[in-house]
Amino acid sequence: MSSEAVSTERRAAELRRLIEHHNYRYHVLDDPEIPDVAYDVLFDELRSLEEAHPEIVSADSPTQRVGAPPAEGFRKVDHHSPMGSLEKVTTREALERWADDVRKRLGTDEPVAYVLEPKIDGSAVSLVYERGTLVRGATRGDGERGEDVTVNLRTIEAIPLRMLDQGSAAPPALVEVRGEVYFPLDGFARFNDAQVAAGRKPAPNARNAAAGSLRQLNPAVTAERPLSIFAYGIGVLEGAELATQWETLEWLRARGLRTNPSAERLEAIAAVADTCVAWESRRADLGYEIDGIVIKVDSFDQQRRLGSLHGRPRFARAFKWAPTSAVTRLLKIHVRVGRTGVLNPLAELEPVHVGGVTVSSATLHNEDDIRRKDIREGDLVIVQRAGDVIPQVVGPAGEHESGTKPWRMPRRCPLCKAQVVRPDGEVMHRCPNRACPSRGLETLYHWVGSALDIENVGANTIKKLWDEGMVRSLPDLYRLTAGQLAELDGFAEISATRAFASIQQSKEQPFSRVLFGLNIPKVGWVIARSLALHFGTVDALMRASLEQLEEIDGIGPDRAELIAEWFADGENRVLVDELRALGLQFATAQYEQPSAGPLSGSQYVITGTLQAWSREQAKAALEALGAKVTGSVSKRTTAVIVGESPGSKAAKADELGVPVLAEADFARLLEPDA
Repeated sequence: MSSEAVSTERRAAELRRLIEHHNYRYHVLDDPEIPDVAYDVLFDELRSLEEAHPEIVSADSPTQRVGAPPAEGFRKVDHHSPMGSLEKVTTREALERWADDVRKRLGTDEPVAYVLEPKIDGSAVSLVYERGTLVRGATRGDGERGEDVTVNLRTIEAIPLRMLDQGSAAPPALVEVRGEVYFPLDGFARFNDAQVAAGRKPAPNARNAAAGSLRQLNPAVTAERPLSIFAYGIGVLEGAELATQWETLEWLRARGLRTNPSAERLEAIAAVADTCVAWESRRADLGYEIDGIVIKVDSFDQQRRLGSLHGRPRFARAFKWAPTSAVTRLLKIHVRVGRTGVLNPLAELEPVHVGGVTVSSATLHNEDDIRRKDIREGDLVIVQRAGDVIPQVVGPAGEHESGTKPWRMPRRCPLCKAQVVRPDGEVMHRCPNRACPSRGLETLYHWVGSALDIENVGANTIKKLWDEGMVRSLPDLYRLTAGQLAELDGFAEISATRAFASIQQSKEQPFSRVLFGLNIPKVGWVIARSLALHFGTVDALMRASLEQLEEIDGIGPDRAELIAEWFADGENRVLVDELRALGLQFATAQYEQPSAGPLSGSQYVITGTLQAWSREQAKAALEALGAKVTGSVSKRTTAVIVGESPGSKAAKADELGVPVLAEADFARLLEPDA
């Protein structure tokens, strides 16, 4: 072999080693050392070398993740050891009974430690490595045999084609790794949008999408989908000895396999139960779906002594929560006119239990969304609810029922019968009638509820005042007397006095809340607060140009134009003047101003899931130091703080040259002397 050939082969080997190292830093440690563009330079150099010298290409090269032609089918393969399933528990009491049984079988005085891992709602697989090289990957199948999907698993960048070297130690002769392939939620949302746009049915959940992606006959299709994996165990291991589950997770991680960073080792079953219960509310903050927590006795010696029953291990349990999706029938699509005249379609459903609650209605967004998904009255549909999110209809659950028809938005407003309009460039239909009963009533509901949060004045009170003709506008509410309220059916003198006092007290609510309550199109609470803080007074806001409005984070040209048009309208200016004369706040008070601190003047974006902080805790910590936390990345962003499954915001930061901070960097930023 010539010296040039030797040099080329050495360079290719070095590039493979570097790429494997950076894949490990990115996918396993979530702590990349180089930006994506530098990684791409290394990858492109390796690909160019291999294209020029095909004789140096190796099967475990990072460039060979996608290379096989479409398959005609998948052959069945036997697992080296069975992939069993777990008994589930759903209550704290059941979990404690299992722990009691474990202690009795082992001996009541013997200490027992437990390892907890989030139960990923994905597709279980086995990965077989021989002398450190991935040689086969298979689906779980029936536990004994699965389908050989090696070519598809090789396309997942989080799966190393070769285990990381451990110095002089030889790689194990054979290891069968167990893992769960999953679809990150941001990628799943993009995938379903693409499905609908292409006229195909959306996947009902991320788990089905992950399983379907692994069974694509063309690996190039799988490669297009942003799948990832968490390794959680080992079936067979030759050439090394491991004593515990916790040691196994560390062993896998050190060799380049991605394990869940939220795994914990606990020594008391009470702490285990507390953690399982707490995770149900935390799961909505993750960038992937979980449906429970897997609890395993840590010691392998204890696991062997506990054994199995009917193929299910006595040493492990799956603590599971209520499912977040279900199938039910869509009875009817109703249309509600919102406070800005927008027509909102809502689904009336046969009641179904989803995510721990009974759901009988769900949002449908708009007519285009309904028609893209081909949702029809009378059909069985998939309903999804995660955490405290409003339930939504994902799509039809099967073929359409006989006689069902595509749904259309009514041509006239359901309440005032005015001709419905759909402005150019918008997806929402609107009632243009300013005197539409729903427009005024919904505005009042919004004002006393989410905007100014007026105690002792609920929706029922507002409806009575409306029906009696006593309140038809926001200023009318502040012209009421306690005596008028006492005349309302169901009101006594005391309740009327309390309601009157609450209305008067609401005059002290800050300018930002008043602005939020005015029903300016596309001005929610976050934008209202930004406007109030930026301009300070309503007069300055009314004088603002489009360019000045667009300077505010989150306000683009379209939203700026809507805000300017609202304040240019004569009737709206009269409304502002009336409310100001009645004592409402239209200037930002000193206490509303952002805190001064070492980070004053800086702007941060938080993306992905942080391990030590919730999103709200991280935001509060930054704001306490004077920083501003925004929802989108721009050239004004100081840095983007990145957690697990960060999504597109991290990529946007790279594109704009905005610094990206890992969680460890964020922790240092919060230190007093940072």
